[in-house]
Amino acid sequence: MTNQDKNEDLTGRLGSPGWRLKTGKTDETPVTGTLEHMVRATHDRKSQGQSPGLIEEIETRVELDLIQIEKLWRYLGLPV
Repeated sequence: MTNQDKNEDLTGRLGSPGWRLKTGKTDETPVTGTLEHMVRATHDRKSQGQSPGLIEEIETRVELDLIQIEKLWRYLGLPV
């Protein structure tokens, strides 16, 4: 699968539920919801000067790296 195929797959799954945002803080409960909700949450964290965190698909444990997250920010029209 090429990177472009992977990006198109992710943008097509923005409305899909079953995603989790982990921030690395042990005392913080992970946030769950749709992929779009998680991408917007990472963007909010970045704009507040925090680490964006890690997005995981709960069932398959798919993890998105920061480059993939930034591409989704751009797709949603969020400033990078």
